[in-house]
Amino acid sequence: MRVPRMRRREFITLVAGLATRPVMVRAQHSTPVIGLLAPTTADAPSGRFDAIELALRQAGLDVGKSARIEYRYANNDLKRLPALAAELVAIPATVIISTGGLATTLALKAATTEIPIVFAPVPDPVRSGLVASMARPGGNLTGIAALTLELDPKRLELLHEVAPPGPLGVLVNPTRPDSQTQVSAIEAAAQTVSRDLVLATATSISEIDLAAAMLKERSIAALLVGADAFFSGQRAHIVALANRNGWPAMYQWREFVEIGGLASFGPSLFDSYRQTGIYAARILRGEKPADLPVQQPTKFEFVINLKTAKALGVTVPLPVLARVDEVIE
Repeated sequence: MRVPRMRRREFITLVAGLATRPVMVRAQHSTPVIGLLAPTTADAPSGRFDAIELALRQAGLDVGKSARIEYRYANNDLKRLPALAAELVAIPATVIISTGGLATTLALKAATTEIPIVFAPVPDPVRSGLVASMARPGGNLTGIAALTLELDPKRLELLHEVAPPGPLGVLVNPTRPDSQTQVSAIEAAAQTVSRDLVLATATSISEIDLAAAMLKERSIAALLVGADAFFSGQRAHIVALANRNGWPAMYQWREFVEIGGLASFGPSLFDSYRQTGIYAARILRGEKPADLPVQQPTKFEFVINLKTAKALGVTVPLPVLARVDEVIE
């Protein structure tokens, strides 16, 4: 049947519109969006994010051109994480990288079951309910497991080697689900090196100050800051307190040492975050997070700030210096 002239024109317009619409949709989504959720502020140490961007570039992604990153920062207010996670889901991000530990990853897990999520170091992701197993994560999450709490006993042993005689103070966050396991492991390590412990707990800046006052009254010889994401966010405050009180202190990440802390021992954050970038790139190329095994850290670093040691009057024994991976002077 012959189509009338007017209707033919409408028909052609309709067909043209249908033909161009998929092209427009493809153009809007041609650049993948990598969401990145962090509990910290935007001016937090950028080395971690540099590692992610390096991995993306090495995978052939030109950040800003062939891929773009959408950053969201909670500014150390964990209550903001769910809303920020929802923002990244609404964009929608093609893949989301979770930084800053378990709270960030749980917020993202609650926000989406569809968008792939790659988490930067998280302690025991199986027990935390993030993945079904290390080898076969299942679902939409995979990433890097953190060996942080497991290293607290080793940190205490290293602190014992540089600390003067006297009890060792320990600062922990009691709200951690595994805080009792953490404390028990530290206590066992203290018995091994025959050191008395003074335990202090804190969940806020004001409680950190109260804990420091109590530790000062107990005349501790040195301080071990237990592994915890909250303490990492307050590292400048904690390092300043330790140095002001003249305490040699051991921390979990090198970032503490870079701003004046005495020493740290833990996984290389740069290497771990680089691995999250590698996983994000692989997912953008079509691999599924359910099929990417959760990785364990393979590179560890013992870092000492000799300028801080001198200011505190601490002599680092040569056998300890021989084991140091990096000296900051």
